[in-house]
Amino acid sequence: MAKVLTSRSENYSQWYNDLVIKADLAENSAVRGCMVIKPYGYAIWEKIQAVLDGKFKETGHQNAYFPLLIPKSFLSKEADHVEGFAKECAVVTHYRLMNDPNGKGVVVDPEARLEEELIIRPTSETIIWNTYKNWIQSYRDLPILVNQWANVMRWEMRTRLFLRTAEFLWQEGHTAHATEKEALAETEQMINVYGDFAEGWMAVPVLKGRKTESERFAGALDTYCIEALMQDGKALQAGTSHFLGQNFAKAFDVKFANKEGKEDYVWATSWGVSTRLMGALVMAHSDDHGLVLPPKLAPIQVVIVPIYRKEEELAKLTEVIAPIVAKLKAKGISVKFDDSDNRKPGWKFAEYELKGVPVRLAMGARDLENGTVELARRDILTKETVAVDGVEDLIENLLEEIQNSIFQKALDFRTEKTTKVDSYDEFKELLETKTGFFLAHWDGTVETEEKIKNETKATIRCIPFDNELEEGVCMVTGKPSKQRVVFAKSY
Repeated sequence: MAKVLTSRSENYSQWYNDLVIKADLAENSAVRGCMVIKPYGYAIWEKIQAVLDGKFKETGHQNAYFPLLIPKSFLSKEADHVEGFAKECAVVTHYRLMNDPNGKGVVVDPEARLEEELIIRPTSETIIWNTYKNWIQSYRDLPILVNQWANVMRWEMRTRLFLRTAEFLWQEGHTAHATEKEALAETEQMINVYGDFAEGWMAVPVLKGRKTESERFAGALDTYCIEALMQDGKALQAGTSHFLGQNFAKAFDVKFANKEGKEDYVWATSWGVSTRLMGALVMAHSDDHGLVLPPKLAPIQVVIVPIYRKEEELAKLTEVIAPIVAKLKAKGISVKFDDSDNRKPGWKFAEYELKGVPVRLAMGARDLENGTVELARRDILTKETVAVDGVEDLIENLLEEIQNSIFQKALDFRTEKTTKVDSYDEFKELLETKTGFFLAHWDGTVETEEKIKNETKATIRCIPFDNELEEGVCMVTGKPSKQRVVFAKSY
């Protein structure tokens, strides 16, 4: 089989694009900046959705749906928010088309201009808080714990499949609380839900922490995030949870009568993850042969390929394979028995390797005689011959081992790529040569943060929650600092 992927060492960015397209995850669409998520890619997204949706419901949240279009005036109400999103908004100005009088297809009907333009949602805080105004009168109406699975639009011209597209899929939680304490607890709870999911299901180790003031979500008082490290040593923000204080309640006049009968503004949070997680999944684990998927999110966990020449050989193999398939399915393991005759086994092996199927079984005539089956592991590309008898128990344990092994490999990589630096010159040099996460002292000023960003393209990814306090001096200005923060170049 011809080499299908650019190697990571040759061109990481090209390797990623090749892989997303060749593994049938997604492709560019006719609409500039927007993607088509193909069935195999969408199957992974559905697994991500299902797990997260379950976690949201376990923590008391319910799903709802709000309009795609937001009146322009809503975005003017919260100043920081509109400033943060103004440059990315897609605007609807008319409500009708008409046939071109010159016979050149259709044109916008100039008579059909909207009285007020509508914005395709870049995020839904404004429309949701306008709605909550009608839902909330008293403390008895709180908390409101709502999540929405939706698409959003943020105008992007420099796009990359899954990582940055104009339209993308996500979930956005929007909650309303009676007290600051409750809202802060919610913000923290949800970043922990995301961290848990990233590590437990995606097998991606993450740093949990808070963003600096300049990196916060537009309109938030505090932003918590999870940061993951990709194989090229760049960071990827994989999820955020925002403490919005009373900003949106004040902007949309959402008040409630508290237990003492006094009027107060409601406290808010919002939190979200998007199809960007698909990019993280690909970049954190995959190799030059294709995808490496953690078993918990793989659409197909086990594929079985029979090797035969004649139909009667296939019939005998099927007799042995069918019970294995049934036993695996009974264990809740997704399995595909690929007995199609339009491709040779070698082609199938390469295809399932490219698609990251965690375990592959192959069985031919000799295996049939010996009561054995060839078992291949995708994560470390090993093959061994094992007995058919009890193979389903072996696979069940193996899938767990693969899940843990993929996580451990990513964790070891992150450890190796995490460096403490004290001098700005060393920081600049290592940023180019070693890459990864850098723990450095910073004086806490926006000016120093901007200087570092402009000179090196590295940003402060987060101030970790579990940070050790240590006295030091800022690597740039020499001013005192109480703790190190995490710098990296990022996506």
